[in-house]
Amino acid sequence: MTKTLLSLWLLLLVCFNLKAQTLLDKPTRYKSIATVWDLDKENKQGTFKITAYKPIYIAAFRWSDSPNRLPYSENPDYSVTDEIEYNSLEAKFQLSFKTKIAESILFGEGDLWIGYTQVAHWQIFNTDISRAFRELNYEPELIFTYPLNLTFAGFNIKMASVSFNHQSNGRDLPRSRSWNRVVFKLAMESKNLTLLLTPWIRIPDSEDENPLITSYIGKGSVTAIYKLKQHTFYAIGTNSFALKDNHGSIQFNYLYPISQNLNIHAQFFSGYGETLIDYNHYQNTIGLGISFANW
Repeated sequence: MTKTLLSLWLLLLVCFNLKAQTLLDKPTRYKSIATVWDLDKENKQGTFKITAYKPIYIAAFRWSDSPNRLPYSENPDYSVTDEIEYNSLEAKFQLSFKTKIAESILFGEGDLWIGYTQVAHWQIFNTDISRAFRELNYEPELIFTYPLNLTFAGFNIKMASVSFNHQSNGRDLPRSRSWNRVVFKLAMESKNLTLLLTPWIRIPDSEDENPLITSYIGKGSVTAIYKLKQHTFYAIGTNSFALKDNHGSIQFNYLYPISQNLNIHAQFFSGYGETLIDYNHYQNTIGLGISFANW
């Protein structure tokens, strides 16, 4: 373990003043969809309050069985020709926030949000490339949400949303990757289980950096979150929905609290598209770290 990483862990332990034994006597607080997305009229929190969107975590150790040292694209202008010796072991972190910019629109029920997610893969153990960031993905969104009150197959359907989503890695040729989507979401819950059904439509791009991205990353995702006492499990699956050459991915996460707002976080990923530069690269990864905010 490098001195830099050891210092990071020590700083985290001091800043968050771990109180594990106290927390173990308390059940994990379950956040309903209505709470997360401010759906109840009587409990509206107003605009421009910044809250967590997707999970926020740091994986100090992330190991891959197949590091993508020579990324390529079906567009030859975006294919790398000089291999970089990336390590199998790196760090990963995700930041994600949202804020409401308008509320009670469209029959007095809908809300308009801005969301932002950033995922970083950091070659912190690789001194040969000066511990550089291997990949940074930026994902701003404009999201419109609308509350629902429907029941189906034992689930309460609480919300529908549509968003304009841009994702890019901010790199120059030939490592540049980006795409735009219109993303739909249906959110439902039953006791301690939450399901998010998220199909999307890609917006065509005349200068396509990743022509077959939906064939690998997929045309939609399903997120399942299950909370049992102190334990939280969530999985995110994507799929191309193709009968031939079907591709996609599965990410499985396990969390256990060590403080009021801090969790041990283990993550397993298998498939395509863990990052944009890896959209057509298959790998299995495992990570261990801490998380600060979750679904």
